[in-house]
Amino acid sequence: MMFGLMNLFYNALTLKKMADKRKRKRILKAVLILLAVLLVGGGIVGFKYYRLIFKVNVDLGDKESEYFFIPTGSDFNAVKTLLISKHILIDENSFVWLAEKKGYTNSVKPGRYLIKNHMTNNALINMLRSGRQESIKVTFNNIRIRQQLSQRIGQLLETDSASINELLNNKTYLEDKYNMTPDEIMCIFIPNTYDFYWNTSAEEFVDRMHKEYEKFWNEERRKKAEDMGLDPIKVTILASIVEQETKKLDEVPKIAGVYMNRLNSGMLLQACPTAIYAVGDFTLKRVLKWHTEVESPYNTYIHKGLPPGPICLPPPTVIDKTLDYEKSDYLFFCAKEDFSGYHNFAKTNAQHEQNAARYQAALEKEIRKRKQKEQAAKH
Repeated sequence: MMFGLMNLFYNALTLKKMADKRKRKRILKAVLILLAVLLVGGGIVGFKYYRLIFKVNVDLGDKESEYFFIPTGSDFNAVKTLLISKHILIDENSFVWLAEKKGYTNSVKPGRYLIKNHMTNNALINMLRSGRQESIKVTFNNIRIRQQLSQRIGQLLETDSASINELLNNKTYLEDKYNMTPDEIMCIFIPNTYDFYWNTSAEEFVDRMHKEYEKFWNEERRKKAEDMGLDPIKVTILASIVEQETKKLDEVPKIAGVYMNRLNSGMLLQACPTAIYAVGDFTLKRVLKWHTEVESPYNTYIHKGLPPGPICLPPPTVIDKTLDYEKSDYLFFCAKEDFSGYHNFAKTNAQHEQNAARYQAALEKEIRKRKQKEQAAKH
């Protein structure tokens, strides 16, 4: 009997184990199914978000890239409006969603950005959020007056020409910050190509150029200027006159030497380019007597010494050759009669008048030839 009871207990235990095993299998199966559902669902959701983040969301059509400008003071709504108005985004909603998730909506940075075709939301937002903008190559040359420079820079940077011009004419600001007058401040703008960010302000632009000026006027150049009895500002002013006198770079030291002789002897410079600057007509080819009588601090026919500021922005090469001026006894020069662009130099006024007479005769002969050709062409 005892054996039978044990057998029954064993059978019951076996049945229970089998039942528990089946139950565990069912539970395991349910768990696996649930996990599978979660994985599939998660995969679908994950793929959805992956597409929102990494799918291409920039369509520039046939263009490979395009510059995108964000003005100073813009908020996220302004950026979004600009992107939409320029038809850059494929899906506005996904861009807005990711911008919110990445915190770009509260960290808009102005600037000039290079957007490339087929960029993803992630790449576009990362670039805009980091402020990784493209710089602009700023080149200026052939500049004569402050307004001209202001207009040039105003065409390239966000700041307008009026703001730059106002700053360059602000006597108090310039004297307090740079110890320069509005006439002298033009000396800091050394013609070259510089990298600037588009959203550079007028103050930042002038400050950067002053730093470039200080960098250019190193110890060696300052020593040369000192040996001339001048400072960097006066050398630049002198170089601006020489720049307008000759386009022959190899002749610059010789002409600079003539003006140094006049300065040192107390003579009037009597530089034709300063009379033209005083008149304000930069198209003038010949200076007449009445031009030399125009009242202006820039007219060196009536005012001794250098003018108060440069009459143009001389390039670095001309400044350097002016610093290395040629020492001589020459006090005069005039254009050569061969119209080569070079000059005849003289130590005395008598020699100068002979040179001038030869040039005048050659000029009159050339004018007669042109008139004869014009008359022949009419017939």
